[in-house]
Amino acid sequence: MAKKIETMQSDSVDTIITQWRNENSEADLLPMAILGRLAKLDKYIDNDILHCHDQHDLRQGEFDVLATLRRSGKPYSLTPSELYQSMMLTSGAMTSRLDRLETKGFIRREHSKSDRRSVQVILSAEGKDKVDAVLPAHINTQHDLLKGVNRQDREKLAELLKRWLMQLETAK
Repeated sequence: MAKKIETMQSDSVDTIITQWRNENSEADLLPMAILGRLAKLDKYIDNDILHCHDQHDLRQGEFDVLATLRRSGKPYSLTPSELYQSMMLTSGAMTSRLDRLETKGFIRREHSKSDRRSVQVILSAEGKDKVDAVLPAHINTQHDLLKGVNRQDREKLAELLKRWLMQLETAK
């Protein structure tokens, strides 16, 4: 049986893998190839998403807070703890984001009438308008990042990544 001929071009990770194989041909480098590509893809993704949000005068973290409040449904209100847990942030990082968004008029913080220690972060009408205006550009940027991957492969990739993530989330 003839060997399968590789038709794909090499990428920058192939160079790294080849160099390691030349130095240590016994190691299984498939995890390095996968994680190296994910790391490089993450840089492209971050750059394009940051650029998209910057065009709308928002930082990445600010968009994340607004989007989290928006997708939570009416009344678009969460506690700071609910926000930072859903976004995997520290409470200090969340506080500075909330301060900036409050200064811009996109959110407001209200103390609970029954427990003054409890605070709700509420998406303002301006904040809702802002996230609703930015969301189409955000989604288009994501589509652009995936333009080289056909629909069927996107679905396979989404399923593989979901299984991997679920395995890691249940292990922690």
